[in-house]
Amino acid sequence: MHISLKLNKKLLLPLIAFLTLLALSFVAYLNTPPKIIDLKTYQNFLKNDLFVRAQIRDFEVILYTNEDSYSIIKDGINIEELLTKVPVEAKQNRDYSGLIFAFLLFLFTIMIALIFGKRTQLRAEAKERREHKQEAAPELEHLSLSRKIEPSKSDVTFANVAGIDEVKEELMEIVDFLKNPKKYTDFGISLPRGVLLIGSPGVGKTMIAKAVAGEADVPFFYHSGASFVQIYVGMGAKRVRELFENAKRFSPSIIFIDEIDAVGKARGGGRNDERESTLNQLLTEMDGFEDSSNVIVIAATNKMEMLDEALLRAGRFDRRVFVSLPDIKERQEIIEVYLKCKTHDVDSKDIAKMTVGFSGAALSTLVNEAALNALKRESKKVEVRDFNEVKDKVILGKRKILSYSEEEKKIQATYQAAKALSAYWYEVDFDKVTMINGFIKDVEKEIESKTQMLSKLKVYLSGFVASELFYQETFSNAAVDLKKAKMIADDMVQNYGMGDGILASPIDSANLIDEAIEDVEQFLARTKGAVLKLESLLLENESVTRQELQKVVGEFL
Repeated sequence: MHISLKLNKKLLLPLIAFLTLLALSFVAYLNTPPKIIDLKTYQNFLKNDLFVRAQIRDFEVILYTNEDSYSIIKDGINIEELLTKVPVEAKQNRDYSGLIFAFLLFLFTIMIALIFGKRTQLRAEAKERREHKQEAAPELEHLSLSRKIEPSKSDVTFANVAGIDEVKEELMEIVDFLKNPKKYTDFGISLPRGVLLIGSPGVGKTMIAKAVAGEADVPFFYHSGASFVQIYVGMGAKRVRELFENAKRFSPSIIFIDEIDAVGKARGGGRNDERESTLNQLLTEMDGFEDSSNVIVIAATNKMEMLDEALLRAGRFDRRVFVSLPDIKERQEIIEVYLKCKTHDVDSKDIAKMTVGFSGAALSTLVNEAALNALKRESKKVEVRDFNEVKDKVILGKRKILSYSEEEKKIQATYQAAKALSAYWYEVDFDKVTMINGFIKDVEKEIESKTQMLSKLKVYLSGFVASELFYQETFSNAAVDLKKAKMIADDMVQNYGMGDGILASPIDSANLIDEAIEDVEQFLARTKGAVLKLESLLLENESVTRQELQKVVGEFL
């Protein structure tokens, strides 16, 4: 049906053009005026019997031959002589009314044909649009989700989230503010507009955001960063605007944007107009928060370095919370939570010891796989053997899980102990040292001295130096720290003129690193006992607080 309509439409215009041309030719033929002849020519035609008929009109005589027509003044010829030669008819001047009517009727017919063709075309296009709309219904429904943004009530509280005691402490202020805003506003304190949760995949960032909403008992709006970014220009910005409008309508409330790096990537290089317009709208909405709106934005990312600087400036995500992989004590708490509803005969501490580097999500998977394994072997309870049998399966199935052997644990503990002791000695800020995570606070400073940068350089080199000092060997676990150390040295020389001279050279960077290594070697050689003590604490607890470190330093230095 659709093909025939297209065919008709293609033939319609040429057909109309042909008929119009035919009609005009016919009219032109009918209205061709006869040729005027003189008396001599008339007499010659008459003598030779060339006229076949004649018409007498008011003032002229029209004479027809087999090929043409001619005109001569009626009073100039002998009508009687003409009558003897050819048939003659008397006729008034030509009446064109019938011809005009026929032509108008022809034009009217063409107009009707055009209107009918257009209506047929419109019907076909409307039908095609309806069919396309039905086919695209799921996508259109997805695009219109922003109109149906509704909050959810979180039934998760901090009691349901194990192993994040330090994070809980930082976020309890937010909870209290949402519960008792007047207490803070009366004291002239404004609610932080945004909280950025930073951590590896699976550490529980979404669960933490839900727990904040559950503790505060406020509506919770969940969105992933990827859901804002559409191929349709303007849709992402529209969704952001509607999300914030709804959140304000239900205030006090929490907006949680998971994987904010999907929409908040640094602008530049690979340009994406739709993503940039969405990010600009997000920035505008966060700037437009009134102090009394009682709406807070919690965002999560595991790629903070990719975020646009505008998102990180003061007044937007004022509070940043680093969610690290759980240490042995935190893993034990998490495992106990997941084992609550399962019949088991295991010591949670033993499982925690064998799961160095596991995130909360990985521990959940491990416990579930162990239970499935117990079910397969038709056991009525989960045992340690089940965890041992599925551990490798979970490790191979999760890219981000680190699993250390006993020897690797010792090497890593020495490495981190040396870094911790150097950080304390060289006064580089940190909170807690763990077996895995980097612990140095990268505080943004407008002005940083050469001494401060050298101190940070020495801390990043201290693990590498300790490996050579204690094991007479270097290991691959130093890769990230060595890269950071090189970046600091290059910045000092090339950008800040902190080398041997203002003009930079690669040799200056190498000299800075060599001098820093020499200082760290001397320091760690004098403090071997403290490093070994910290190493044993890390092997036992997988983390050392600043207070515990201070106590060790007091014993040995």
